[in-house]
Amino acid sequence: MTHTVGDFLVQRLQQWGVRHIFGYPGDGINGVFGALNRADGKVKFIQARHEEMAAFMASAYAKFSGQLGVCIATSGPGASHLITGLYDALLDHQPVLAIVGQQARDALGGQYQQELDLVSMFKDVAGAYVAQASSPAQVRHLIDRAARIALSRRTVTAIVLPNDLQDEAYADPPHAHGTLRSGVGFAAPKVVPHDAELDRAASILNAGKRVAMLIGAGAIGAADEVIATADRLSAGCAKALLGKSVLPDDLPWVTGSIGLLGTEPSYRMMNECDTLLMVGSAFPYAEFLPKEGNARGVQIDIDASMLSIRFPMESGLVGDAAETLRALLPRLEQKPAGEWRKSIEDDVTAWWTTLEQRARQPAEPVNPQRVTWELSPLLPDRVVITSDSGSCANWYARDLRIRRGMRASLSGGLASMGAAVPYAIAAKYAEPDRPVIALVGDGAMQMNNMAELITVAKYWRDWPDHRWIVCVFNNEDLNQVTWEQRIINGDPKFEASQTIPNVAYARFAEMIGLRGIYVDDPEMLKSAWQQALASERPVVLEVKTDPEVPPLPPHITLQQAKNFTIALAKGDPNETGVIRGAARQILETVLPGKD
Repeated sequence: MTHTVGDFLVQRLQQWGVRHIFGYPGDGINGVFGALNRADGKVKFIQARHEEMAAFMASAYAKFSGQLGVCIATSGPGASHLITGLYDALLDHQPVLAIVGQQARDALGGQYQQELDLVSMFKDVAGAYVAQASSPAQVRHLIDRAARIALSRRTVTAIVLPNDLQDEAYADPPHAHGTLRSGVGFAAPKVVPHDAELDRAASILNAGKRVAMLIGAGAIGAADEVIATADRLSAGCAKALLGKSVLPDDLPWVTGSIGLLGTEPSYRMMNECDTLLMVGSAFPYAEFLPKEGNARGVQIDIDASMLSIRFPMESGLVGDAAETLRALLPRLEQKPAGEWRKSIEDDVTAWWTTLEQRARQPAEPVNPQRVTWELSPLLPDRVVITSDSGSCANWYARDLRIRRGMRASLSGGLASMGAAVPYAIAAKYAEPDRPVIALVGDGAMQMNNMAELITVAKYWRDWPDHRWIVCVFNNEDLNQVTWEQRIINGDPKFEASQTIPNVAYARFAEMIGLRGIYVDDPEMLKSAWQQALASERPVVLEVKTDPEVPPLPPHITLQQAKNFTIALAKGDPNETGVIRGAARQILETVLPGKD
């Protein structure tokens, strides 16, 4: 049998360690799909319901496995559909390779059906490397360069393959002028700053009296080093959203998330510290960091372009988080566990009490905070948790207590709706023996995640651990934007844009062979989570939640309070419920434990 370009592509990907490809077929990429079929499962194809979801899966697979994520699509609309998911990978610095088909070479330039200028289209999202193949001998170095650049730079790359080329006979490039003979393989280097830079950073940290730390996804795998550094500096530690699973929340000085979805202890610590150590984070909201001039700064990041772009750092250390902290530790002086650390720990203790009281406030019918609060103590060891964007991300960020060994992620830099379910599917291919839980708002569920439940129905029997749960917060509202309209813009809820249809998500799950559980009584939440976690098949847990429970920021500014008042004065469609829900949450901060 002739060894085609498609056969070589699949074989080469296998040599690069690729075992899973997420995508959707089409005639523009048929030659590669024929090769995948001939490969006898050596590279497994996972069929998504939509190419965008396939790209999200590739991004999440890279996050959870640490390996190259690969997605594939046909020419024209198949290729363009990948773009959103690829931007998720780009902005969260994940190594992803997109393989897309193109029309036959003889037709290119003739405005042929589904002919798009794909190289130009991918030039932004895959700007590190995008190329279109024109001959069989060229494909070898395209694959090798695309894989190596994606892995080494932690970014997105793309290869465009005309459909007629895919079925041509493959032959290695001749040993001749004008040809290239590339090879397979990449091992991440050990990157550590020079001694002089480490000494400079240590002098800044040693001089600090009130040190705060902020960690992000770049610190994944460096938990021991982060803990040792925090203890040496008697620091508190906040977590950017992508760094939620880096540190367990049972450490008394871990203040939790930071930012609009963050905690009061994180907000207070950043306002009162005199020194900031940021590790592996691109946290974007500079207003939640110390005011310029109030604190000195040290930052560690593997990517020099990310240094000092959120806060003016005195010392920027280019290096791997674990290796750099390991080199920095002997230079740090032991600080006593004084009033600074004690004040942080007291704030954290009080905050967890406040969260519980907020979660237990009555609502119509279920308080959305209680959904995650009841889940938190039931989380299985080594669980993977994914969250969508929207108001559910608030409860994911604040109410879930992470333990050692758990994984958690979401669409961070892009903050795209619709990522939680494809993320949760990809988690099952990255580490199939882990239980997986996705938290999704009903807006994202309707947008594109319901269709991916069909993907779960297709594949779940192949997973060695069948525990896969998606919890849908059904409030018939695009809730995060509704509250942003009120608090940021001073406008009432715009029902035409914000109200969405009520869909029977649990019944839909049952219809396609999954298990559905419906809850509209807060007292049934714990039992529902227990049933879902004990199920022998994937579960859709649908909870009817109250849209008028506000996702309060950690600090309410005078302008936000003014905008809220203006929005109500303009006549909000559910003014009574809004006032009642906001009052309960705000009063819980002022008068904890009082109804």
